[in-house]
Amino acid sequence: MHFTEYDTRLAAYAVIVDDADRMLLTWYNGFGGGTPGWTLPGGGVEYEESLEAAVVREVQEETGYVVAVGAPLACHSFTAPDGRHGRPFKSVRLVFAATVTGGALGTTEIGGSTDDAAWIPRAEAAVRTPRADIIDVALAADVSATPTRP
Repeated sequence: MHFTEYDTRLAAYAVIVDDADRMLLTWYNGFGGGTPGWTLPGGGVEYEESLEAAVVREVQEETGYVVAVGAPLACHSFTAPDGRHGRPFKSVRLVFAATVTGGALGTTEIGGSTDDAAWIPRAEAAVRTPRADIIDVALAADVSATPTRP
């Protein structure tokens, strides 16, 4: 199928691990479609936004933290024959390491898709349900990102 025949969504996420081996996760409430559950901080990249800028913006909105974006850790994609607009759909998701440089824990979105953010032990993140598969993508990658402060 030619790329003009389907819709694409580009998204960027952060893996943030602290000194206590906890991952920063967010609670997606299902706004805009999808199943509510735990996920990584991140989301859709705006049209004229870089991947790194999207990570910084999304993490701040969803967790209250300001971050420095590090190396890419994983790239994952999936397709669906029927997207929201009746066209085939492709999602491309990039996962970056990130470290907290400021801010304080607390969602700043109002009326958005994130209701909560929490530091979850990495071992618990692997089995916590419900959870988005992007957590599993991150855990399968090298998530030994430089620990950051909670």
